[in-house]
Amino acid sequence: MPMVHDEQDRHKGFTRRVLMLTCGKAALLSALVARMYYLQVVEAEKYKTLAEDNRINLRLLPPRRGKILDRFGQELANNQQNFRVVVVREQTPDLVATLDALSKLIHLSEHDYKRILRDVKRKRAFVPVTVKDNLSWNQVSSIEVNAADLPGASIEVGETRFYPYGADFSHILGYVSSVSEKELTGDPLLELPGFRIGKSGIEKYHDNDMRGQAGTSEFEVNAYGRVIRELARNEGGSGREMILTVDAGLQTFVQQRLMSEQSAASVVIDIKNGDVLAMGSVPSYDPSAFNLGLSNKQWNSLINNPLTPLTNKAIAGTYAPGSTFKMIVALAAMKEGIGATSHTAFCPGFMKLGNARFHCWKRGGHGRVNMIEGLQHSCDVYFYDVARRIGVDKIAEMANKFGLGARVDIDLPGERSGVMPTKAWKLANIGEPWQGGETLITSIGQGFVLTTPLQLAVMVARIASGGKKVIPRITRGYREDGKAVAYGQSEFEDLGIPQEHMRMVHQGMDAVSNNPRGTAYKYRIRKEGWELAGKTGTAQVRRITMAERQAGIFKNEDLPWRRRDHGLFVAYAPVDNPRYACAVVVEHGGGSKSAAPVARDILRETQRRDPARTAAISFDTVDGVKNTSGDS
Repeated sequence: MPMVHDEQDRHKGFTRRVLMLTCGKAALLSALVARMYYLQVVEAEKYKTLAEDNRINLRLLPPRRGKILDRFGQELANNQQNFRVVVVREQTPDLVATLDALSKLIHLSEHDYKRILRDVKRKRAFVPVTVKDNLSWNQVSSIEVNAADLPGASIEVGETRFYPYGADFSHILGYVSSVSEKELTGDPLLELPGFRIGKSGIEKYHDNDMRGQAGTSEFEVNAYGRVIRELARNEGGSGREMILTVDAGLQTFVQQRLMSEQSAASVVIDIKNGDVLAMGSVPSYDPSAFNLGLSNKQWNSLINNPLTPLTNKAIAGTYAPGSTFKMIVALAAMKEGIGATSHTAFCPGFMKLGNARFHCWKRGGHGRVNMIEGLQHSCDVYFYDVARRIGVDKIAEMANKFGLGARVDIDLPGERSGVMPTKAWKLANIGEPWQGGETLITSIGQGFVLTTPLQLAVMVARIASGGKKVIPRITRGYREDGKAVAYGQSEFEDLGIPQEHMRMVHQGMDAVSNNPRGTAYKYRIRKEGWELAGKTGTAQVRRITMAERQAGIFKNEDLPWRRRDHGLFVAYAPVDNPRYACAVVVEHGGGSKSAAPVARDILRETQRRDPARTAAISFDTVDGVKNTSGDS
C-alpha cells in the first residue's frame, strides 16, 4: 500500500509540473504574439520607415519673428520668403568638394569659404550651416537638379526680415543679423542656419519677445542622410507683434525734412503720455543690408563715414544745448527768489568777471532786460548775471528735474546720458576746482554741458506740460494670439515747480516765436490755433579768438563745415493748449537759423496729422497701471 501511494504522489506532482510548464509556455507565447502584433500591426508604419537602412531625424524649426507696427497698424518690419542652401557636415564625405561643386552653381567668395568652414568647426556635425542666403528661383532650380552631386547640401525655405520704409526707420527699428560666436548661449535655436537676432534698435530691445517659440520637423532620411520625406511638423509659436508709438507718415516726413541737412536729429513727443511720435536721425542706412549680408566695402563705408550714419543721433548724439538751456537757468533763478519781471540786468554786449570778458551774441548788447525779455532776445548777459548769483549747483539741480544730465531710459538701446556739471563733478572727473567763469558759460548751455536731442525734447515737454515729469516711450504695447495688450503708463508726477514760474517761461518762449522782436519770429507758424512757442540755440564747436572777434571774421558761412556752430531749436505747440514737443539739432548748421525752420515744419505737419488724438489700434487689455494714452 505505501508503494501505491508513493506512485500516485509522483504522478500527481508530474502532472502539476507539466500543467505549470504548459501554462508558462502559453503565457510566453501569448506575450510574444501580443508583442509581434504590436510591432507588426500597431507600429507597422513606424518600423517600416526605420527599415531598409532608413532613420528618422528631428530638426528644430525657426519660429516666425513678430512684426513691428506703428501706432496705426502700419507694418514697419515684417517677414518675406527666403531660399537658402545649407550643408550638413556629417552628411558629406568631403565638405570642400561639396562647396567647390556648389561654387559652380552660385557665387561663393573666399570670405564665404572661410565663414562656412569656421561655422562648421564651431557647430555640431548634424547642425546645418548656411552656405548662401536669398537665392533666386533659378539658383534653387540648378541646385536641385544637381542634388546627386552635392552630398550634404540641401535647399531650405525660410524667412528674411523686410523693412518697407527702408532708411526712414533704421535708427528706431535697428536691424537683425546672424548670431555671432560670442552671442551663442547654448540655446540650439541660435545655431539654426539663417537664424537672425536683433542687433540694434527695437529689434534688439524686444528681441526675446519677437523671437517666438521654436517648432520641430520630423523627417525620414536614407542611409546617406538625404531627406526622403517629412513625417510630422510642429510650427511652434510666432513672436509677439510690437506696437510702437510712432506715426509712420510723420516719421517719414521728419526723416525727409532732416535730409536737407548733412547731419541732424529730431524728436517729437506727445506731452500728455510721453509717446514718441517721430525720431529722426540723418544720415541713415538701409537696415535690410545687414540682414542680407554686407560686403567688406559696404561695412567700411559705413563705419568710416565721418557723419556716423550708424549712430542714432537722437539718443546717442551729445551736443552743447546752447541757449535752449536758458529756460532751465530761468527756472533755477526764480526758485532762488530772482523775479522774472522785477530783476533786470543791463547788457552792453559783454560782462566782465575778473580779467575776462564774456560776450553776448549781440555785439552792441540788448540794453536793460528782464527775464522774459532775456528769453525773447536770448540775451547772454542777463543769464550770466543770474547764474553768477545762484551758482552752478542750483542750475544743475533744476536741469536734473527736467531730464538733463542722465538717461531718460527710453525703451531703445544705446541712449547716452550727456553731462550736467557741478562743482563736485568737475573735481571728481577732471581733478580741478570749479571756476566762476565756468558758471557763466554753463548758463548759456556751453562749457561742459552736453545733452541729447531726446533730452531736449523731454525738457521742453516737461515745460509745456506745466511741470509734469513726462517720461518718453516708443513702445505702446504688443499683439499676441490676436489680443492687443497696452503697456501701462502711470500718471506723470508733478516736479513741484510753482505754476507762476512755469507761466513766466511760457511767456518768454511765446515771445521768442510770436513777438516781432523775438529771435525766431521769422520761423513762426502763422495758422491761427497752431502757433508754436520755442527757443533758439547756437552751440559753438570752437573758441572764437579775440583777433577774430575784432576783425569780424567769425561768421559761420566763412568757415569750413566742421568748424561751424551747431544749430538747435526746441518748441511746443499749440501755444494755448500744448500737446506736442519737438527738439531739432543740426550739426554744424551755422546756428539756430538752420534748426528753427525744420522744427516749424515738423510741428506744423504734426498738428496737421494730429497723430496723438486718434489711433487705429484698440487695445484689449492694459498691462500694468493706468493707461494715460487717451486713445487706447
